[in-house]
Amino acid sequence: MPSHRPQAPSPVRESGLTERVERTVLYAVRSATALNRLLDALPVFAGDPRVRPVFTLVPGSDFSTDALAVLDGAGARTVPWAEAVRGGHDLVVAASPNGPLHELPGPLVLLPHGAGFNKRLPHSSADDSASGLHPRQLLRGGAPLASLHALAHPAQLARLAEESADMADRAAVVGDPTLDRVLASRTRRERYRDALGTGGRRLVVMVSTWGPESLFERRPELPRRLTAELPYDAYQVALVLHPNLHSRLGEFALRQWLAPASATGLLLARPYEEWAALLTAADCALTDHGSAALYPAALDLPLIGCYEGGTELLPASPMAELLARVPRLTMDQPLAPQLDSAVVTHRTGDTRALAATAFAEQGRSLELLRDRCYRLLGLEPHPGPVGVRPLPVPRIGQERPSAFAARVEVCENTVSVARHPLNSGPHGGHVTAEDGLAATQEMRSAGLIHRRARAATAREPYGSDAAWPDSARSDAVWSDAVWTVAGWTSYILEHYPACRTAAAVLSHRRCVLRHNGSALLAVSITAGPSQAEPLARPDPAAVLSAVHGWLDATPGPALPTTLDCLVGGRPVRVSVAYATEADAHAEL
Repeated sequence: MPSHRPQAPSPVRESGLTERVERTVLYAVRSATALNRLLDALPVFAGDPRVRPVFTLVPGSDFSTDALAVLDGAGARTVPWAEAVRGGHDLVVAASPNGPLHELPGPLVLLPHGAGFNKRLPHSSADDSASGLHPRQLLRGGAPLASLHALAHPAQLARLAEESADMADRAAVVGDPTLDRVLASRTRRERYRDALGTGGRRLVVMVSTWGPESLFERRPELPRRLTAELPYDAYQVALVLHPNLHSRLGEFALRQWLAPASATGLLLARPYEEWAALLTAADCALTDHGSAALYPAALDLPLIGCYEGGTELLPASPMAELLARVPRLTMDQPLAPQLDSAVVTHRTGDTRALAATAFAEQGRSLELLRDRCYRLLGLEPHPGPVGVRPLPVPRIGQERPSAFAARVEVCENTVSVARHPLNSGPHGGHVTAEDGLAATQEMRSAGLIHRRARAATAREPYGSDAAWPDSARSDAVWSDAVWTVAGWTSYILEHYPACRTAAAVLSHRRCVLRHNGSALLAVSITAGPSQAEPLARPDPAAVLSAVHGWLDATPGPALPTTLDCLVGGRPVRVSVAYATEADAHAEL
């Protein structure tokens, strides 16, 4: 049994005009999940030239391939396992107790594998043995595996003491570095939402662990159902999957599987950092029994439980308590009213209080962990505070649906509109398609066709000097031509018989349309009042659907006039008047 006492300092090495003692810290990576936890703890040694990080893959996991790819992409120094077990390092840091960690010389720091210890040890469903705290994982030959077992909450330490006094003697409560990153990122919430294109919509995140009892395994149709049922202008839907699902399926197969939902706007988070940024930006979350839901709970987000029961969840765990207290999703009922109810009835502090049973020392985890690690290295900590890195702005590729089914309700000058992606299910109303993106069949069936201006300034669209005149001929072919609003709207109504309204989106505030061949009309959009929240502009295409429905229901309207519209549940003031000459000649 190798000793876990600190090794003697490495030889003194020359560094420029000064001498320093170098220590090597070996990060032992079992899986992509474990690697993510280790990366969140890296700032413990940031800025210290005396400490050199290297990585090795712990053999025996089915989910190590993605971890190796991440390390290669980051330019991290990796050593083969056969070399790692020969030593040459001063400290080992791991985030999973599984595998032959006892073969690595030197003191071991064991970080939590996730938030809390909520699942039973595999193949032990008859008792309440917590995976990550069981002696079978934490003892080797009867001796504690780790020199330091870093825990996030005193309740975990008490649970560990019930299993083994020797293990508890080597444990300490230091908090959760991943949670501290999430909490430090709260001020970036609006930046995340801007990057995601959320706007005034509610961002709903479906969170799934892995395995046969996970939400994604049991309800693989739920992402598509969410994007189909929830009105597009009121909700944005995202999916956070356990890293093991990414590793098992592979990104290509996973995206192929989710392609129908992605085509209607679903966002899929990458398994490192991006998932946490999405949850920081979210308005509510749907979750199974996976511990990732404790992070939005710590942010006090409304949660909806989707766990259908099984043998994995520990009855007395933080996740079990959380799921017992939050609303449950009923799959045989419409989803939107359930989500609305969960958000409206959520009381400030409810879920945060539940998360507090899993997280202690909030905001101090890196500081406390640093002190313990440097003590094992036999060094004084690097001077200065240890910084918590906020989560980076997500870069999620997303698809905007090219055609919608829009339901419009008109009561005099009050209009409401709800849009759903056209191919997500029968929703009634008129079809609206975007010229330049929609398929031919979508264009042919559309009652409203709109086109967005191509450049920030309509006067110089992409440097082209050619423009279709108002009397544009259908047989004209100019490869570098741009449209004027007047020419394009006439062309669309002539060539798409089902189309009753052709509309040009010039900006967030102004559109121009032609309805049933009549004169051009200008549409001016003013977002409704905002109280203690950012001004949320509606998609002008959604406003055009409202105006289209109003024009269908109001033959020969007296203009100018003002409409009170409701788009995505938010009020919008819309002015409709005859277009100016400048509107007619604006370039698309």
